[in-house]
Amino acid sequence: MLAIKHGIWKVAGDEVRQVRNVTLDLEVELEEIIQSNSAILDDNWLIIGRQVLTDFNTYIDLLAIDNSGSIIIIELKKHKTNREVVAQGLDYASWIKTLSASKISAIYEAYVAKYYEEQNSLEEEYYEKFRIRLEEENINNSHQIVIVATELDSSTERIVEYLSDSLIPINVIFFTVFEEDSTIYISRAWMIDPQETLENASAVVKDKEPWNGEYYVSFGDGINRSWTDALRYGFISGGGGEWYSRTLNQLSIGDRVWVNIPRVGYVGVGTVTDTAQKADKAFFQENDEEKNIYQLSKNANYYEEYLDDDDHAEFVVKVKWIKAVLANKAISEIGFFGNQNTVCKPRASKWVHTVNRLKGIWQIK
Repeated sequence: MLAIKHGIWKVAGDEVRQVRNVTLDLEVELEEIIQSNSAILDDNWLIIGRQVLTDFNTYIDLLAIDNSGSIIIIELKKHKTNREVVAQGLDYASWIKTLSASKISAIYEAYVAKYYEEQNSLEEEYYEKFRIRLEEENINNSHQIVIVATELDSSTERIVEYLSDSLIPINVIFFTVFEEDSTIYISRAWMIDPQETLENASAVVKDKEPWNGEYYVSFGDGINRSWTDALRYGFISGGGGEWYSRTLNQLSIGDRVWVNIPRVGYVGVGTVTDTAQKADKAFFQENDEEKNIYQLSKNANYYEEYLDDDDHAEFVVKVKWIKAVLANKAISEIGFFGNQNTVCKPRASKWVHTVNRLKGIWQIK
């Protein structure tokens, strides 16, 4: 799979002109650019380390954490050969997977002390960015390797694709630089769908088990969506950003989902009856009429302001409940699985325990 090569054309009336592709010493500057604005890679990443010293006396260019607690190793190609940067990323991953939550916090504290005047804790900065609490048990429960380069040779791209197909969470981001009237533009292209890398990351959790075929769902009950509505009409949903909605596309008709409200507990299990649709296109029966959730709900807004923005809009998956309870009847126990992904296929031993325990409590076969 060769990476997509980007081009930019400027259209001004009848004039169409290609913007000039330029060569800069980008890899020297890119580390600084990414540190100041991690959204250039992914809006759901928070940079937590730069030039991080490993136990092997080598330095990781950048470290980030996403809103599921997964650690992202970001390696800039710089002056390394193609294969060296892939091998180095794998080597770093072997070290990252051994780090405790306290060590990750210490890396962040050293980072902010060096580069920033304000020194919030990792927990404070994480909440500031994602508006969710960072649970210690989720920190570094998985990791990803992302190589940043202007280009790789075809052999190295095949190696990366092979590793990804073998469930190693590795990806490449290609940057192309353009210049127009002394203004520099940077174009980004992923080699592999980042959702695939995210799914692979969930397959390499520390206490890995074979996936049991049961899907986990995190349902953010609040002003943006309502569990009361979901319970009444039969659905799960996610939105407010592509990271939250795109995992709903994993679900197919007939899949079984176990729904957890973060910091509340498990509230339901059901069978998927339709694939993901934008919230205004998913209709429910009410008084012999077909209505969408915006017409039905008085409990939440379902990101209605983003109806014309597919990246941030709310998406709905219809579900037939097998067992579902009100939030005040949620089941929560020490040792239950928890994750911030809207939908995932957990391979942690905690997930097996959680499903088996809930089956017993709710008397589900």
